[in-house]
Amino acid sequence: RIMRPDDANIAGNVHGGTILKMIEEAGAIISTRHCNSQAGEPCVAALARVERTDFLSPMCIGEVANVSAEITYTSRHSVEVQVNVMSENILTGAKRVTNKATLWYVPLSLKNVNKVVEVPPIQYARKEQEDEGKKRYEEQKLDRLETKQRNGDVILPVINPEPHTVGYSQSSLIHLVGPSDCTLLGFVHGGVTMKLMDEVAGIVAARHCKTNIVTASVDAINFHEKIKKGCVITVSGRMTFTSNKSMEIEVFVDADPFVDEPRERYRAVSAFFTYVSLSKEGKPLPVPQLLTETEDEKRRFEEGKGRYLQTKAKRQAQMQQAAQQ
Repeated sequence: RIMRPDDANIAGNVHGGTILKMIEEAGAIISTRHCNSQAGEPCVAALARVERTDFLSPMCIGEVANVSAEITYTSRHSVEVQVNVMSENILTGAKRVTNKATLWYVPLSLKNVNKVVEVPPIQYARKEQEDEGKKRYEEQKLDRLETKQRNGDVILPVINPEPHTVGYSQSSLIHLVGPSDCTLLGFVHGGVTMKLMDEVAGIVAARHCKTNIVTASVDAINFHEKIKKGCVITVSGRMTFTSNKSMEIEVFVDADPFVDEPRERYRAVSAFFTYVSLSKEGKPLPVPQLLTETEDEKRRFEEGKGRYLQTKAKRQAQMQQAAQQ
């Protein structure tokens, strides 16, 4: 579809959340189609996890986004989907890849939303493809468990915070989940949640550096629990780390059952977003150094630095490997 002004920021760059929402819609369509391709219990595919996603280049108003999806692995109860996003300038015909993403879905029964149904297997061209997919499945399963176990933090308001501190830029958004946000099962679309998360992360980044900002990447997004229609969700974001030209922002979503639910508030989704600051000409700008004040902030900064260096080393290794080929 064509990118319109309401898809973008004031500088004309399309919001990362808009692209994430399109990616998730493509994944949900192909997963639900596949899981209903054989005779069995009708079901809808629910998003469980999005692997690290890099935004290779900004998309702009007036360009056409083409999103394609392919199922690359199935386990007994989950589906791995690879999604590519291509941007086209319809005036010149120029095309470029802007995003590549890997998503995991689980099929939920239409009759019983708490029941995960079995996934029809796919045919692999080579045995190695199945083995590699199984390895990815085991890795993401372990990471989801570890992430859920360390998710207990909350963001508290800070009175009169100093500029460039964590408290100065931290932000929260409160949203009542309505029917238009939900799937056929009455639970929030993963793409809707990711768009709200990107919106909050973008506010944090813009508050910190006071410039035009764009999403550079999103670390693994883990959907720990479903969010039901009628819940009030709080999407919270805080700066965790800054390098010379990038900002890492932790975002999590807490759900508060609001209608006919005795359940207490719970952590539903968590992820790390990375943003870069751009000049009017679209060139990267230096990012103000994050000022950490508490021991927890210093610990999170060092953890973010570790993720940054790990990603940087991986990218350099990929570039060297590509140069040798």
